[in-house]
Amino acid sequence: MSNNKDFKVKNGIQPTVYHEGLGTVTSGGVGWGLGAASYDGVSFSVTAQDTVPTSVFFKPEGDKMYILGRTGDRVYEYDLSTAWDVSTASYFQNQSISAQESNPFGLFFKPDGTKMYVSGYAGDDINEYDLSTAWDVRSSTFNSATGIEASQITGLFFKPDGTKMYFSDVIGGVVYEVELSTAWDVSTRSGSSQSFDVSAQETQPTGVSFKPDGTKMYIIGYIGDDVNEYDLSTAWDVTSASFVQAFSVASQETGPNGLFFKPDGTKMFVVGQTSDTVYQYSTVLTTNALDLSTGSVFEVTPTSDVQVTLSNPAASGTVSGATLLLDGGPSVAYDISNAVYDSKSFNVSSENVQVNGVAFSNSGTKMFIAGGSAPDTVFQYSLSSAWDVSTSSYDSVSLDVSGQTGTGLNDLTFNNDGTKMYVCSNTPDVVYQYSLTTPFDLSTASYDSVSASVSEAASPQALCFSSDGLKLLVADTGSNRVEPYTLTTPFDISSVSYDGDFLNVNPQDTNLHGIAINEDGSKVFVLGRENSSVYEYTLTTPNDVTTGTYSGNSFSVVSEEVLVAGLFFGRGATKMYVSGNTNDSVFQYTVGSEATITYDTAIEWPSGTAPTSPAIGETDVVTFNTRDGGSTYQGVLAIDGAK
Repeated sequence: MSNNKDFKVKNGIQPTVYHEGLGTVTSGGVGWGLGAASYDGVSFSVTAQDTVPTSVFFKPEGDKMYILGRTGDRVYEYDLSTAWDVSTASYFQNQSISAQESNPFGLFFKPDGTKMYVSGYAGDDINEYDLSTAWDVRSSTFNSATGIEASQITGLFFKPDGTKMYFSDVIGGVVYEVELSTAWDVSTRSGSSQSFDVSAQETQPTGVSFKPDGTKMYIIGYIGDDVNEYDLSTAWDVTSASFVQAFSVASQETGPNGLFFKPDGTKMFVVGQTSDTVYQYSTVLTTNALDLSTGSVFEVTPTSDVQVTLSNPAASGTVSGATLLLDGGPSVAYDISNAVYDSKSFNVSSENVQVNGVAFSNSGTKMFIAGGSAPDTVFQYSLSSAWDVSTSSYDSVSLDVSGQTGTGLNDLTFNNDGTKMYVCSNTPDVVYQYSLTTPFDLSTASYDSVSASVSEAASPQALCFSSDGLKLLVADTGSNRVEPYTLTTPFDISSVSYDGDFLNVNPQDTNLHGIAINEDGSKVFVLGRENSSVYEYTLTTPNDVTTGTYSGNSFSVVSEEVLVAGLFFGRGATKMYVSGNTNDSVFQYTVGSEATITYDTAIEWPSGTAPTSPAIGETDVVTFNTRDGGSTYQGVLAIDGAK
């Protein structure tokens, strides 16, 4: 395999062509990757036991879960038939702690399950219990209570060896650290506590957790509805903490109280009082190891946040080097649950006053509008800044398709390389195919005299293809269904046949107007005019909409457009575009973020700081060299932002 990427660069370095064989990149994963965190779609309700759950804790094997509840002032014990899968939890038993604390908030167990600790802000103390049978809450007996200086103590955590204790203060926005002269004996706290102010991120912290080596701290709270990550330059010393990033859980819980991490950091669990539910997240950061024994040039295109490491260098005393071609990619894509309006739009009323479908070229430098006012016409625009719709300008290029669509042009889409264009009409219910001799250039378009009836859709309003071109999806506003068709030849609609089944979206919206599918066929999105919203559906079988179910994720665009008409995702699916008839405009939204690249700590950089991640669509060239067998590497950003 070879790489012949021709670099045209920003920083004045001469263009370069790499022809060397590519070395092997080995993918793996490491826990505690909050930047790569994602909701598993897995949860467990504890409402039947308590309506104000404040803390969650797991047995180290993950086969038992414990919930602290403020309604009943009890600790509830659950069995999990599948370790670390909260959806398999079943209630077992409980133990009252009301005699010690009427406002319990933090829960922690000694690693062997023989001691339990409960914090609360009625007594502002830590209550210690002995368990005669490990992990059996019914066997617990009260041991002692130790007062704490916090205004209202909430979360609770212990260092793995039991010599330090940490707790959060919901009033002061502070995390405290206390030493214990006898491990696991709270009554032996020694010296004054030290603290770290987290109020810049969370003014009402409710839970605290640490990485087992003490180099990371995590804080959750119900003002920001997020989990905040901190690095500790000195392990287990909160005064050395510095903020890194935050992960929002607001889509699942707007009153989060407690959090817990699986010991290897690959799962995170959050419990809150708004929904009385435990939610499960994956927190695995992808690693890409460059195997220096297999080559000297490597290419990485991240599809998530990733850490770059190096392996198998030459022995100490021999120079071993590598060149990394690092492509910019998205870490989060199609994330409509966290969509944000970019405050960017473009009005196309000068060309058309009935704006229907919208599409973009692969580069994001061309935009196309399906105009429904007579005659039916597709209009072409250029964007001076890729994917920034506010930089659009009309190319004075259009294609009249009324000879095929009559007065029913509703949407358009392209094949993967822009050499074919397709439009749908509801007078009649047909999809038409066009060829473009120059990709994404309407001035070179001509009708192929190829069409496909989609009469199963009573009123087809939108269309899209799967990435392999073997599925055509048509959004029918007449029945509010997504009608699927199979193509025997990719993107050749003359080979289309109806699948005989459909996806009903009527429970979410009764006026379907737009459709899109992601690259791996695991998600379908529809745009509904009844509520002016985008809805997400999960497909258990890729590209098969008949296996689709509503994910519960939606995003309203009513503040920008009421009569929504077209839907498109672009720029690695970190951008979403919605067109409409109220304002005759296209509106731009962010629905994802660019991948964050981190590097092995053994890599040293000239400035002492690793380079930032390349933007989507750009490539950085990074070189590495070692002379000591890989104990340390010298890293250099050789080319910044090649296109």
